[in-house]
Amino acid sequence: MPITYHVAEHDKGFAYRVGDVWSESFPSHDAALAAAKWAAQRQQVGGDPAEITFQLSDGSWQTQSVDGDDRPDTEVVNDGR
Repeated sequence: MPITYHVAEHDKGFAYRVGDVWSESFPSHDAALAAAKWAAQRQQVGGDPAEITFQLSDGSWQTQSVDGDDRPDTEVVNDGR
């Protein structure tokens, strides 16, 4: 399932969102769309393999190895026009 960036009117301007989280506002639709495309493209930049530690919902901690080239699929949806 891809990470979807939605571009729409928001906070007296335009912004993009992923899930329920909005970006900062931009003065134009085109600026928000360009920013969403840039953010989606940055998701594709790989890195080095690493060990990550994170907390689970039950409060316990888990460590796992991640491949720096394991990147999500992304898409940009224009909800504003």
